[in-house]
Amino acid sequence: MATMSSGKAREADRSIGAILVNSGRLALADVERIINFQKEHELRFGDAGMQLGLLSEADIFYALSLQFDYPYLSGPGHPVSDEVVVAYRPFSPEGERLRSLRSQLQLRWFKEGTSRAALAVVGTRPGEGRSLLAANLAVTFAQAKERTLLIDGDLRNPRQNLLFKIENQTGLSNLLTGRTQDQVIKLVPGIPGLAVLPSGPIPPNPEELLGRSSFDRILEQSMSAFDVVIIDTPAMTTGADVTLLARFAGAALVVARNNMTRTSEFQELVDLMQDAGVKVVGSVLVDAPFVKDKKSGSRS
Repeated sequence: MATMSSGKAREADRSIGAILVNSGRLALADVERIINFQKEHELRFGDAGMQLGLLSEADIFYALSLQFDYPYLSGPGHPVSDEVVVAYRPFSPEGERLRSLRSQLQLRWFKEGTSRAALAVVGTRPGEGRSLLAANLAVTFAQAKERTLLIDGDLRNPRQNLLFKIENQTGLSNLLTGRTQDQVIKLVPGIPGLAVLPSGPIPPNPEELLGRSSFDRILEQSMSAFDVVIIDTPAMTTGADVTLLARFAGAALVVARNNMTRTSEFQELVDLMQDAGVKVVGSVLVDAPFVKDKKSGSRS
Protein backbone atom coordinates (compact mmCIF):
# COMPACT_ATOMS: atom_id res chain seq x y z
CA MET A 1 0.00 0.00 0.00
CA ALA A 2 1.38 3.42 -0.94
CA THR A 3 2.16 5.78 1.94
CA MET A 4 2.82 9.50 2.10
CA SER A 5 6.38 10.48 2.97
CA SER A 6 6.95 12.52 6.13
CA GLY A 7 7.94 15.52 4.02
CA LYS A 8 4.78 15.37 1.95
CA ALA A 9 2.69 14.82 5.08
CA ARG A 10 4.13 17.97 6.66
CA GLU A 11 3.49 19.88 3.44
CA ALA A 12 -0.13 18.72 3.41
CA ASP A 13 -0.53 19.62 7.09
CA ARG A 14 0.85 23.10 6.49
CA SER A 15 -1.51 23.44 3.51
CA ILE A 16 -4.47 22.62 5.77
CA GLY A 17 -3.08 25.03 8.33
CA ALA A 18 -2.71 27.76 5.70
CA ILE A 19 -6.30 27.27 4.56
CA LEU A 20 -7.57 27.59 8.13
CA VAL A 21 -5.36 30.61 8.86
CA ASN A 22 -6.41 32.39 5.67
CA SER A 23 -10.07 31.75 6.45
CA GLY A 24 -9.69 33.11 9.99
CA ARG A 25 -10.45 29.76 11.61
CA LEU A 26 -6.97 29.31 13.11
CA ALA A 27 -4.27 31.63 14.45
CA LEU A 28 -0.88 31.42 12.77
CA ALA A 29 0.91 30.69 16.06
CA ASP A 30 -1.41 27.74 16.68
CA VAL A 31 -0.31 25.98 13.48
CA GLU A 32 3.13 25.27 14.95
CA ARG A 33 1.54 24.21 18.24
CA ILE A 34 -0.56 21.66 16.39
CA ILE A 35 2.35 20.36 14.29
CA ASN A 36 4.57 19.94 17.36
CA PHE A 37 1.78 18.13 19.24
CA GLN A 38 1.15 16.02 16.14
CA LYS A 39 4.79 14.90 15.99
CA GLU A 40 4.93 14.15 19.69
CA HIS A 41 1.80 11.99 19.71
CA GLU A 42 1.95 10.68 16.10
CA LEU A 43 -1.44 12.08 15.16
CA ARG A 44 -2.96 13.52 12.03
CA PHE A 45 -3.01 17.31 11.87
CA GLY A 46 -6.75 17.54 12.32
CA ASP A 47 -6.83 15.08 15.22
CA ALA A 48 -4.01 16.95 16.94
CA GLY A 49 -5.81 20.27 16.52
CA MET A 50 -9.03 18.84 17.92
CA GLN A 51 -7.28 17.30 20.94
CA LEU A 52 -5.70 20.67 21.70
CA GLY A 53 -9.13 22.28 21.44
CA LEU A 54 -7.96 24.55 18.62
CA LEU A 55 -10.03 23.00 15.83
CA SER A 56 -13.50 21.56 15.40
CA GLU A 57 -14.57 18.76 13.11
CA ALA A 58 -16.29 21.37 10.94
CA ASP A 59 -12.95 23.20 10.55
CA ILE A 60 -11.29 20.01 9.31
CA PHE A 61 -14.07 19.27 6.81
CA TYR A 62 -13.85 22.86 5.56
CA ALA A 63 -10.08 22.67 4.99
CA LEU A 64 -10.21 19.26 3.32
CA SER A 65 -12.99 20.35 0.98
CA LEU A 66 -10.89 23.28 -0.22
CA GLN A 67 -7.65 21.31 -0.34
CA PHE A 68 -9.17 18.65 -2.58
CA ASP A 69 -11.67 20.93 -4.38
CA TYR A 70 -14.50 18.88 -2.91
CA PRO A 71 -17.75 20.87 -2.48
CA TYR A 72 -19.89 20.43 0.60
CA LEU A 73 -22.43 22.47 2.54
CA SER A 74 -21.96 24.01 5.97
CA GLY A 75 -24.04 26.12 8.31
CA PRO A 76 -27.81 26.61 8.47
CA GLY A 77 -30.21 27.56 5.71
CA HIS A 78 -29.03 25.20 2.99
CA PRO A 79 -31.55 23.61 0.61
CA VAL A 80 -30.68 20.02 1.48
CA SER A 81 -31.90 17.90 4.39
CA ASP A 82 -29.25 17.01 6.96
CA GLU A 83 -30.21 13.37 6.30
CA VAL A 84 -28.15 13.67 3.13
CA VAL A 85 -24.96 13.19 5.13
CA VAL A 86 -22.39 13.52 2.36
CA ALA A 87 -23.69 16.98 1.46
CA TYR A 88 -22.49 18.21 4.87
CA ARG A 89 -19.98 15.63 6.15
CA PRO A 90 -18.27 14.03 3.14
CA PHE A 91 -15.21 13.01 5.17
CA SER A 92 -17.15 11.37 8.01
CA PRO A 93 -17.09 7.55 8.37
CA GLU A 94 -20.48 7.34 6.67
CA GLY A 95 -19.24 9.62 3.90
CA GLU A 96 -16.20 7.38 3.43
CA ARG A 97 -18.46 4.34 3.04
CA LEU A 98 -20.62 6.11 0.48
CA ARG A 99 -17.57 7.24 -1.49
CA SER A 100 -16.30 3.66 -1.45
CA LEU A 101 -19.66 2.52 -2.83
CA ARG A 102 -19.41 5.17 -5.54
CA SER A 103 -15.96 3.86 -6.51
CA GLN A 104 -17.29 0.31 -6.76
CA LEU A 105 -20.14 1.47 -8.99
CA GLN A 106 -17.71 3.37 -11.20
CA LEU A 107 -15.71 0.17 -11.65
CA ARG A 108 -18.67 -2.14 -12.15
CA TRP A 109 -21.04 -0.01 -14.19
CA PHE A 110 -20.24 3.65 -14.85
CA LYS A 111 -17.12 2.94 -16.88
CA GLU A 112 -15.60 5.78 -18.85
CA GLY A 113 -16.12 5.46 -22.57
CA THR A 114 -19.31 3.41 -22.30
CA SER A 115 -22.95 4.40 -22.75
CA ARG A 116 -23.80 3.16 -19.26
CA ALA A 117 -25.03 6.23 -17.43
CA ALA A 118 -28.17 5.18 -15.54
CA LEU A 119 -28.68 3.17 -12.36
CA ALA A 120 -31.89 2.31 -10.51
CA VAL A 121 -31.79 2.06 -6.71
CA VAL A 122 -34.32 -0.63 -5.76
CA GLY A 123 -35.70 -2.31 -2.64
CA THR A 124 -38.47 -4.61 -1.50
CA ARG A 125 -40.56 -2.49 0.85
CA PRO A 126 -40.93 1.11 2.14
CA GLY A 127 -38.59 2.21 4.91
CA GLU A 128 -35.47 0.36 3.80
CA GLY A 129 -33.53 3.55 3.04
CA ARG A 130 -33.71 3.38 -0.73
CA SER A 131 -34.48 7.08 -1.33
CA LEU A 132 -31.89 8.31 1.14
CA LEU A 133 -29.19 6.12 -0.38
CA ALA A 134 -30.09 7.38 -3.88
CA ALA A 135 -29.82 10.99 -2.67
CA ASN A 136 -26.46 10.46 -0.98
CA LEU A 137 -25.09 8.58 -3.98
CA ALA A 138 -26.13 11.38 -6.32
CA VAL A 139 -24.30 13.91 -4.15
CA THR A 140 -21.12 11.80 -4.06
CA PHE A 141 -21.04 11.54 -7.85
CA ALA A 142 -21.51 15.31 -8.19
CA GLN A 143 -18.72 15.89 -5.66
CA ALA A 144 -16.50 13.74 -7.92
CA LYS A 145 -17.11 16.22 -10.75
CA GLU A 146 -19.65 14.01 -12.55
CA ARG A 147 -22.65 15.82 -14.03
CA THR A 148 -25.35 14.00 -12.09
CA LEU A 149 -29.14 13.84 -12.37
CA LEU A 150 -31.28 12.31 -9.63
CA ILE A 151 -34.71 11.24 -10.89
CA ASP A 152 -37.47 10.59 -8.38
CA GLY A 153 -39.25 7.72 -10.11
CA ASP A 154 -41.33 6.87 -7.05
CA LEU A 155 -44.69 8.20 -8.22
CA ARG A 156 -46.41 6.58 -5.23
CA ASN A 157 -44.44 7.92 -2.27
CA PRO A 158 -41.93 10.50 -3.52
CA ARG A 159 -39.25 11.77 -1.18
CA GLN A 160 -36.51 13.54 -3.14
CA ASN A 161 -38.40 16.85 -3.12
CA LEU A 162 -38.32 16.69 0.69
CA LEU A 163 -34.65 15.72 0.91
CA PHE A 164 -33.61 18.54 -1.44
CA LYS A 165 -36.30 20.99 -0.31
CA ILE A 166 -37.67 21.69 -3.77
CA GLU A 167 -41.25 22.26 -4.88
CA ASN A 168 -43.04 19.29 -6.39
CA GLN A 169 -45.83 20.94 -8.36
CA THR A 170 -44.20 19.89 -11.61
CA GLY A 171 -41.91 16.98 -12.32
CA LEU A 172 -41.64 13.56 -13.91
CA SER A 173 -45.37 12.84 -13.89
CA ASN A 174 -46.01 16.05 -15.85
CA LEU A 175 -43.36 15.13 -18.41
CA LEU A 176 -44.86 11.66 -18.83
CA THR A 177 -48.29 13.12 -19.59
CA GLY A 178 -46.86 15.88 -21.78
CA ARG A 179 -48.58 18.54 -19.70
CA THR A 180 -45.69 20.88 -19.02
CA GLN A 181 -43.15 22.83 -20.98
CA ASP A 182 -41.60 24.33 -17.85
CA GLN A 183 -38.08 23.67 -16.64
CA VAL A 184 -38.77 20.80 -14.25
CA ILE A 185 -35.15 19.80 -13.52
CA LYS A 186 -33.87 21.68 -10.48
CA LEU A 187 -30.21 22.51 -9.81
CA VAL A 188 -29.03 22.04 -6.22
CA PRO A 189 -27.35 25.23 -4.92
CA GLY A 190 -23.97 24.66 -3.33
CA ILE A 191 -23.37 21.31 -5.03
CA PRO A 192 -22.14 22.04 -8.57
CA GLY A 193 -23.11 19.46 -11.16
CA LEU A 194 -26.10 18.05 -9.25
CA ALA A 195 -29.66 18.32 -10.55
CA VAL A 196 -32.92 16.75 -9.38
CA LEU A 197 -36.00 15.80 -11.39
CA PRO A 198 -38.76 15.53 -8.75
CA SER A 199 -41.69 13.17 -9.14
CA GLY A 200 -44.30 15.84 -9.71
CA PRO A 201 -47.92 15.37 -8.60
CA ILE A 202 -48.81 11.79 -7.61
CA PRO A 203 -50.87 10.29 -10.46
CA PRO A 204 -53.64 7.68 -10.08
CA ASN A 205 -51.93 5.36 -12.57
CA PRO A 206 -48.14 5.43 -11.97
CA GLU A 207 -47.47 2.00 -13.46
CA GLU A 208 -49.21 2.88 -16.72
CA LEU A 209 -47.43 6.23 -16.95
CA LEU A 210 -43.99 4.71 -16.42
CA GLY A 211 -44.71 1.99 -18.96
CA ARG A 212 -45.07 4.55 -21.73
CA SER A 213 -42.30 5.04 -24.25
CA SER A 214 -42.07 8.68 -23.13
CA PHE A 215 -40.04 7.64 -20.06
CA ASP A 216 -37.55 5.87 -22.30
CA ARG A 217 -37.20 9.09 -24.29
CA ILE A 218 -36.80 11.17 -21.12
CA LEU A 219 -34.09 8.81 -19.87
CA GLU A 220 -32.23 8.84 -23.20
CA GLN A 221 -32.20 12.64 -23.21
CA SER A 222 -31.02 12.67 -19.59
CA MET A 223 -28.17 10.25 -20.29
CA SER A 224 -26.99 12.39 -23.19
CA ALA A 225 -26.89 15.49 -20.98
CA PHE A 226 -25.49 13.96 -17.77
CA ASP A 227 -22.61 11.66 -16.90
CA VAL A 228 -24.59 9.81 -14.24
CA VAL A 229 -28.34 9.33 -13.81
CA ILE A 230 -29.56 7.87 -10.50
CA ILE A 231 -33.19 6.72 -10.39
CA ASP A 232 -35.05 6.43 -7.10
CA THR A 233 -37.77 3.78 -7.41
CA PRO A 234 -40.86 2.64 -5.48
CA ALA A 235 -40.73 -0.46 -3.31
CA MET A 236 -41.35 -3.81 -4.98
CA THR A 237 -44.30 -4.52 -2.69
CA THR A 238 -46.15 -1.40 -3.88
CA GLY A 239 -46.32 -2.33 -7.57
CA ALA A 240 -44.48 -3.31 -10.73
CA ASP A 241 -43.07 0.19 -11.29
CA VAL A 242 -39.66 -0.78 -9.94
CA THR A 243 -39.16 -3.39 -12.66
CA LEU A 244 -40.12 -0.93 -15.40
CA LEU A 245 -37.72 1.73 -14.14
CA ALA A 246 -34.84 -0.69 -13.63
CA ARG A 247 -35.34 -2.18 -17.09
CA PHE A 248 -35.09 1.27 -18.66
CA ALA A 249 -31.93 2.00 -16.63
CA GLY A 250 -30.33 -1.35 -17.45
CA ALA A 251 -28.77 -1.80 -14.00
CA ALA A 252 -29.90 -1.89 -10.39
CA LEU A 253 -28.41 -1.49 -6.93
CA VAL A 254 -30.47 -3.50 -4.44
CA VAL A 255 -31.05 -2.08 -0.95
CA ALA A 256 -31.93 -4.15 2.13
CA ARG A 257 -32.30 -3.13 5.78
CA ASN A 258 -31.05 -5.22 8.66
CA ASN A 259 -33.88 -6.78 10.72
CA MET A 260 -36.48 -5.55 8.22
CA THR A 261 -35.97 -6.95 4.72
CA ARG A 262 -37.18 -10.50 4.30
CA THR A 263 -34.76 -12.87 2.63
CA SER A 264 -37.51 -14.34 0.45
CA GLU A 265 -38.57 -10.90 -0.80
CA PHE A 266 -34.97 -9.87 -1.41
CA GLN A 267 -34.42 -12.96 -3.56
CA GLU A 268 -37.72 -12.32 -5.34
CA LEU A 269 -36.57 -8.80 -6.21
CA VAL A 270 -33.20 -10.02 -7.50
CA ASP A 271 -34.99 -12.64 -9.62
CA LEU A 272 -37.35 -9.97 -11.00
CA MET A 273 -34.40 -7.84 -12.02
CA GLN A 274 -32.59 -10.69 -13.72
CA ASP A 275 -35.74 -11.91 -15.50
CA ALA A 276 -36.22 -8.38 -16.86
CA GLY A 277 -32.67 -8.33 -18.21
CA VAL A 278 -31.46 -5.89 -15.56
CA LYS A 279 -27.86 -6.20 -14.38
CA VAL A 280 -27.70 -6.30 -10.58
CA VAL A 281 -24.43 -4.45 -9.93
CA GLY A 282 -24.46 -4.89 -6.17
CA SER A 283 -26.40 -4.68 -2.93
CA VAL A 284 -26.28 -2.50 0.17
CA LEU A 285 -27.27 -3.55 3.69
CA VAL A 286 -28.52 -0.58 5.69
CA ASP A 287 -27.93 -0.67 9.45
CA ALA A 288 -25.51 -3.56 9.07
CA PRO A 289 -24.46 -5.05 12.42
CA PHE A 290 -20.93 -4.36 13.61
CA VAL A 291 -18.51 -7.27 13.45
CA LYS A 292 -16.14 -7.59 16.40
CA ASP A 293 -12.50 -8.15 15.55
CA LYS A 294 -11.32 -11.16 17.59
CA LYS A 295 -7.72 -9.91 17.83
CA SER A 296 -8.17 -6.26 18.68
CA GLY A 297 -11.65 -6.37 20.16
CA SER A 298 -12.64 -3.43 17.94
CA ARG A 299 -15.80 -3.23 15.87
CA SER A 300 -15.80 -2.71 12.11
